[in-house]
Amino acid sequence: MMEKFTAVLFVLMVSCVCRTLGQTCQGLCGATSGTCSCHPTCVAMKSCCPDYRDYCVETLPYSGTILGGTDFVVLDAIFTQSSKIKCMFNNNSPSITEGYVDENGRAHCISPLLYETGWIPFHVSSDDGMTFNRTGTWLSVHSGKLDSKFKAAMVNSTKWQYYGTPNVGGTLEMTWNTSMVRADRINIELWGYRETGKPYGSDWRAEWTYLYSLAKDQPNNGSFSFLPKPAADGFSSWELGSVRVSPSTSPDGSWNVHAVWTEDHALAWHLEEKFRQDSAAWALDKCLAWDKLENQLPNFLSEIIDCPCTLAQARADTGRFHTDYGCDIEKGSVCTYHPGSVHCVRAIQASPKYGAGQQCCYDSAGVQVLTSDSIGGSTPDRAHDWGSPPFQNPPRVPGQSHWVYDVLSFYYCCLWSDHCHYYFKHRPSSDCRSYEPPRSAVVFGDPHFVTFDGVSYSFNGKGEYTLVTSAETHDLTIQGRTKPVNETIKATKMTSVAMKEANSDVIEVRLSGHTGLEVLQNQKTLSFTEQSWMDLHGVFVFSPTPTNVTVMFPSGAGVEVRERDGDLTTTVLLPEEFENATLGLLGKMNGYAEDDLALSNGERVRNQSNPEELFTFGASWAVFNRSALFTYDSQYLIDNYLNGPRHDPSFIPVFSVPENPDDPLANQASKICTGEGSQYCRYDILVGRSPGMGNATKLSYQSHISLVQDLKPVVSCGWLSPPAKGKKEGTSYLQGATVRFTCDDDYTLKGSEERVCQENGQWSGEEAACKVPLSIVGTVVGSVLGALALIVIITTITLYFRKQKRKAANEDMKVEAF
Repeated sequence: MMEKFTAVLFVLMVSCVCRTLGQTCQGLCGATSGTCSCHPTCVAMKSCCPDYRDYCVETLPYSGTILGGTDFVVLDAIFTQSSKIKCMFNNNSPSITEGYVDENGRAHCISPLLYETGWIPFHVSSDDGMTFNRTGTWLSVHSGKLDSKFKAAMVNSTKWQYYGTPNVGGTLEMTWNTSMVRADRINIELWGYRETGKPYGSDWRAEWTYLYSLAKDQPNNGSFSFLPKPAADGFSSWELGSVRVSPSTSPDGSWNVHAVWTEDHALAWHLEEKFRQDSAAWALDKCLAWDKLENQLPNFLSEIIDCPCTLAQARADTGRFHTDYGCDIEKGSVCTYHPGSVHCVRAIQASPKYGAGQQCCYDSAGVQVLTSDSIGGSTPDRAHDWGSPPFQNPPRVPGQSHWVYDVLSFYYCCLWSDHCHYYFKHRPSSDCRSYEPPRSAVVFGDPHFVTFDGVSYSFNGKGEYTLVTSAETHDLTIQGRTKPVNETIKATKMTSVAMKEANSDVIEVRLSGHTGLEVLQNQKTLSFTEQSWMDLHGVFVFSPTPTNVTVMFPSGAGVEVRERDGDLTTTVLLPEEFENATLGLLGKMNGYAEDDLALSNGERVRNQSNPEELFTFGASWAVFNRSALFTYDSQYLIDNYLNGPRHDPSFIPVFSVPENPDDPLANQASKICTGEGSQYCRYDILVGRSPGMGNATKLSYQSHISLVQDLKPVVSCGWLSPPAKGKKEGTSYLQGATVRFTCDDDYTLKGSEERVCQENGQWSGEEAACKVPLSIVGTVVGSVLGALALIVIITTITLYFRKQKRKAANEDMKVEAF
């Protein structure tokens, strides 16, 4: 196999060398030179080589489960019925799958089992693997993030994962969309997952394995029911897995065949008979074994990020935290593993050394839930649920590593038995005392700016400008492009934002020609029709709707781009590491407003209310040709930006709002533009000549004010424990919160009955303790002494009478002797 793979690569290289650059796209996808183009922008520019679509292929669907088995079509390329299709993923010979040609001459590939998420390169061969000369990319998706319509559903999944515990049994049922498996008859197979080798050692490996079939040659009618039996010897040690539905024509356990999978889950229903006889005892043994293992593993808690203090902070800090799909307030707060919580978030980035994760959960009052108070509290994770680069091996395998080290153990200790204290000893909630919220800045409307330190101003230059640059800290660059509102109005608006961090992919978000936003990765348009979340190189992108895009970088920097009424609003959130390290139109983030507006040469703006001076300041931040991150895929962009000046000196905007009572829009401006920030709203209506733009500007400004409020620092005094032999009331530990203490019967409270979290981060009062009252102590001591005295008297009397009896007996013996 290795010799064949080497030959394939050699053929590809020879093909690249032998062909004239630009005449064909075979082996040249992404190239821009030559008489025609193989670059993604060639489609918009109508400059593609004739065979571009044949060799630089697109697919439908473009995404599928990390577990593999998705059948996808290679679009546009034409094949013959004699073509023998093979598809190679990740330039890796073990990941070669068998494809086929359908009746319409279209090639199909089957995605393989992968141990990573994100865009995976693949190559297609039509000559049985001799040459792989067509290239594309495939999006591998975490099974938990995959839309339910692409999965087999476990009917009453809780029953599946509690099967064999008291009062849980009977028939299990699963359903699926029959179109997901291209076969009239199917097999139902159980596959297991485990991790072998020494944790954090060089031999630590991930393993998916076929275990056994639940049924064979069943009709593909979209449902299957069965009565589970304890697994045979050798199989019950597999405690995590997934059920696969695949064509019955494939041999048992065949890899990489067309299939649909259930969610990975705890295999309670197939565990050994011992589990069914006494599930709590079985689970306790497992819990104790896990506790012993955890004591031997390195401590990862010190390198994970602290949780935000409030739900508002957690939802606002979009650069570092994202909604946990297992507990989402937007989807009804179904929080199976965190009862009492209404919403959880996960830290987006895994910790650097151990690939660990952080999870933070909040109750209906917006207060963080701690494991010290509730089984539903926030828990850190030894393995980040979403995995982390370079993936492939534990503990960075998406989903499954987290199951092995953080979820199965929760079943052992908390769900299948009642010994959560073992689990929470190793997975304690981190509170928020060291959490520092990010700082935010925004660009909106026509365009108007609010810097990280709160300086607000307008700049209506035409060109491409640096919004944020931070070369010394994480090498973050964010650029913005503006264009005139229209040909007659002397005002501009932001139409595109491009960004990168260090060697990450370049992400550009721009207004679409129709409605909504267009997202580009390295100048290639991304589609979010199938997936709203994408793992890219050095960056994550989330787009739940066509008007809403969030970009997240490893540093914790987040960029939110929103489209409102045809206008772009861009919010940048930066964590505290960027303090004193930013420059550009959004200012220097240091809490000192006076130095926010500095030209690119370092000279400060002297009068921040002078529009001409502000215009000079903005113009100084025009990007250089060599550092521009934008895509130029139309003649307009080439002429006006790529080949034109980065700042157009001939475009002079209207600097002030004309006050004309006869203006037909004056009345609307007075009605719409009220409150703080009304001056920006009025400019966009009276200069931009658009009430819609003015209203969007007002909403964007108000949203920013709300965001700043949500991200205000909150003081936490830390967790308070209840006294021994007593209770506490209150689980909020933030400034102003009150915690009250009471004692059990026959105990008296010493210390403070209530304590208040103060502004200095300290609790008021004294530590509460429950003591036995002195009167009770005296009574008890008196009773004990009285009882002891009585015992002594009785003992003395008893001994006296015994002595008298022995003396009498001795006298009788003497008489008899005579």
